[in-house]
Amino acid sequence: MLVCSLLIIINFYFFFMKRWLLYFLTVSIFASTPNMASADVSGLVPCKDSAVFKRRLDGSVKKLSSRLENYEEGTPAYLALQAQIDGTKARFDKYGKQGLLCGADGLPHLIADGRPSHAGEFVIPGIGFLYIAGWIGWSGRSYMQFSKKTDKPNENEIIINVPVAIGMMSASFMWPFAAWKELVSGDLLVPSDEVTVSPR
Repeated sequence: MLVCSLLIIINFYFFFMKRWLLYFLTVSIFASTPNMASADVSGLVPCKDSAVFKRRLDGSVKKLSSRLENYEEGTPAYLALQAQIDGTKARFDKYGKQGLLCGADGLPHLIADGRPSHAGEFVIPGIGFLYIAGWIGWSGRSYMQFSKKTDKPNENEIIINVPVAIGMMSASFMWPFAAWKELVSGDLLVPSDEVTVSPR
């Protein structure tokens, strides 16, 4: 009886010691983590404040303007170069206004660390890419499942039935919800006994 009581007390003691140790480690990790530096990213400055970035703009416009002098005003080549100059100025202006950061080379650098302030540089385009890639994949998967159920599945894989494929692409627009529905119902994954495994 005494041994049982002693074991209970020891377990109780270690239970609380583990909790206090975990609490202490958590607090010390957060307390010792350095604060974000006031500079956004080391060595990078906002493009609107970068002298090299401005020199790049001036150099690009100067090259295009020197080519512009070779053509008469109003000709298609002149108008195309003028549009290119305007586009270059607008692009550089947009980089400056969006808060992109430039390096010593004067070029904008993408910050891909997940900060909300830089989400437009990598996170949002990345999510858009994954969504579109998933849409294409889900459309292809749906078409392959359709072709397996036809009389000539191999022929339907080679010669695409365009009206059916367009319908599959339209239906696959909401592919994340369809994938979740199939995952929950168990239709998304095949049973493990149907998966081929190479001999070990």
